[in-house]
Amino acid sequence: MNIRENLEQREVEYLSPYATLSRNSCGRLRKEEQCDIRPVFQRDRDRIIHSKSFRRLKDKTQVFLSPMGDHYRTRLTHTLEVSQTARTIARALQLNEELVEAIALGHDLGHTPFGHAGERALNRVCPYGFVHSQQSVRTVDLLEKDGQGLNLTFEVRDGIRNHQTEGHPMTLEGCVVRYSDKIAYIHHDMDDAVRAGILKESDVPKEIQAVIGSTTGKRLNSFIHDIVSNSWGKNKIAMSEPVEQAMQALRRFMFERVYENPQAKGEEGKAEILMETLYDYYLHHLELLPADMLALMDKGEPRERIVCDYVGAMTDRFAIAKYEEIYIPKSWQY
Repeated sequence: MNIRENLEQREVEYLSPYATLSRNSCGRLRKEEQCDIRPVFQRDRDRIIHSKSFRRLKDKTQVFLSPMGDHYRTRLTHTLEVSQTARTIARALQLNEELVEAIALGHDLGHTPFGHAGERALNRVCPYGFVHSQQSVRTVDLLEKDGQGLNLTFEVRDGIRNHQTEGHPMTLEGCVVRYSDKIAYIHHDMDDAVRAGILKESDVPKEIQAVIGSTTGKRLNSFIHDIVSNSWGKNKIAMSEPVEQAMQALRRFMFERVYENPQAKGEEGKAEILMETLYDYYLHHLELLPADMLALMDKGEPRERIVCDYVGAMTDRFAIAKYEEIYIPKSWQY
């Protein structure tokens, strides 16, 4: 008995006609034998969870740099919240939950240390630029497994590449993750900002509260229910106009009060200098790069791109440790 084929048949019988079926995947970059237990998107999800880049997310900034409290989000907990929101929506709409989960778990694998501050720094100094969604695809295609990559399906890679605001995923599952990413970061970044004393729930403009609620929990519930009710039985993922406008207004509010707040972001200038300095250092000391990075350079990858890959993959803690090791003098010992 082939368990995978039975599971694929269940998808045909249960999922929406607009869902992406595992058996209809466009395939992988390199052909490989099918698993007899797991459909392709489940297999992709498992590969992502077991990757080194996924594990590194636990020590990468979400909004607050190196927060002292135990309950602030990291890039990993953000990823898990995106996954949970996306799975809830996908299950309600009878879409392919395993495809949604794989995209959600992989969407930020290429993110830098120190959040978007690190991304801005590398985008400035690297001649090839740096966009974390594209870097996430590069991570799963090339950088994982010592240059072999994870060989994920086209649908998962497309969803990862197009998860940002300007993206246009080819599958409804990718569209669900695109919305869920915004919902998750607005939800948890506000929760963290309230915990940090930067915001109060009552600071949210009344006109926004009137549409989507007055607490983080109510707003999350409003977003999810609105997407489900406006997407059910349709070949698109959509919000109603009032809720979409409220979400955009809330996002602008968060940029004004949190994402560009000197109290919350006062250390980001230092983080950007640190990232630029590490990039320049390794560009002039290529021999210090790991062997797998040097091997990629031997295959023709530009040195600037490889240095950017190395520095961009660091965790906050590792980047700080490397900076201290290189530039901070140590006490003399005998």
